[in-house]
Amino acid sequence: MKKIALLALLVCLGAMASQAQRIVIVDTKYILGKMPEYTEAQKKLDQTSQQWQKEIDDKQEALNKMYKDFEAEQVMLSEDLKKKREDELYNKEKEVRDLQRKRFGFEGDLFKKRQELVKPIQDKVYNAIQKMAFNRMYDIILDKSEGITVIFADPKLDKSEDILRELGIK
Repeated sequence: MKKIALLALLVCLGAMASQAQRIVIVDTKYILGKMPEYTEAQKKLDQTSQQWQKEIDDKQEALNKMYKDFEAEQVMLSEDLKKKREDELYNKEKEVRDLQRKRFGFEGDLFKKRQELVKPIQDKVYNAIQKMAFNRMYDIILDKSEGITVIFADPKLDKSEDILRELGIK
């Protein structure tokens, strides 16, 4: 009787173990940090960013000088000249803001450069993770580098359609 109970317990444990999800954690920031091509891409991005920032700083410095000159000369200027100089200052200020937005704004030049240099390396890491997940039959892979993020999940675990059916949504 004890053997049957023990055998039944082992069968139940085996069934539960076969249903258990295999979850692993990776640190993509650590992985990328160990890749020489990523380090090189980051250096290029930093250099480019510094060049663009210097360009903006130089234009801002010229704008500041224009403001100081205007403040000093404003008393002696006619209304027409004053208006003309104010318009020049406004246009120069707009030019600096536009350049800053073009270089560093949302989907600006820096974003595009990062996509060009870093994204292929990140894709390479993602593909390696996905390959490992399929080969080792992992169900979920979490990335701990920037908080916990799911970077791979076996599609069979997605129960969104079941929830929609439960809610009566098709």
